[in-house]
Amino acid sequence: MDLFISLFINGLATGMLIFLLAAGLTLIFGLMDVLNFAHGGLFVWGAYSGIFVYTWSGSFIVGILGAIVTGFVLGWITEKLIITPVYGNHVQQILITLGFMLVLSECIKVVFGPNSIPVDVPSYLAGSWEIGEVIVIKYRIFIIVIGLVIFGIFQYVLKKTKIGLIVRAGVMDKEMVQVLGINIKRVFLFVFMTGSAMAAFGGMLMAPYSGVIYAEMGMEYAILGFIVVVIGGMGSFSGSLMAAILVGLAGSFMAYYVPYLSLAVNMILMAIVLIFRPQGLFTNAKEG
Repeated sequence: MDLFISLFINGLATGMLIFLLAAGLTLIFGLMDVLNFAHGGLFVWGAYSGIFVYTWSGSFIVGILGAIVTGFVLGWITEKLIITPVYGNHVQQILITLGFMLVLSECIKVVFGPNSIPVDVPSYLAGSWEIGEVIVIKYRIFIIVIGLVIFGIFQYVLKKTKIGLIVRAGVMDKEMVQVLGINIKRVFLFVFMTGSAMAAFGGMLMAPYSGVIYAEMGMEYAILGFIVVVIGGMGSFSGSLMAAILVGLAGSFMAYYVPYLSLAVNMILMAIVLIFRPQGLFTNAKEG
């Protein structure tokens, strides 16, 4: 039982980190119908810029803010220069954003150097608690709490606020929203920037969790993000949370019990979903 609890907490923490990345993808695709394969590049830039600011300032909170600002800025650049010319064309979106992600990854090496960078957990989040025979790592609990808080905030904003109403109305009928005097392009730009900031935020939190950051991590976690979006249902915010937890738990338990399948288990899950329920497991949650 102690081992089960430890593996469960590890998987849940990993799932929450993947959720922060996948939630941004879900926002961008579900609300704007844009396939953004550059999302992994925003994730890794969030990690590097956040850790740079953290090291410079000595404050983990300031580092998180630095990562979020980086995400917003790169999101603006991506939407304006990369996405705008290819709205409505998924094939072109995939090709141009995939190329842009490679550019972002290579720029990391130019700005921060080609070598991986070790990252320590902040002192007040380091260490663990012992509950009976179970060792609970503080930083993993922190990640789980943050993931749930972010999910709650976005659920509230999308369902209970005016901006959420405008966004959902814009998805259903852009022309009608424009007639009401609302600049829907500006609203969608803000949505894209928010999704990008979430990716950068996830990258910053991932850095102490993994203990090291490197330029290629953007591609690795982008793949997991897209797997989660497919499993959860394209455009389903709640589905992304449930699928991310499923992927995190599957990876955690398989890495311990069947290590040689730990890398393949998520691909297998996605293949099963595409075969038997191609619209995703949680498409009923699409309004969330």
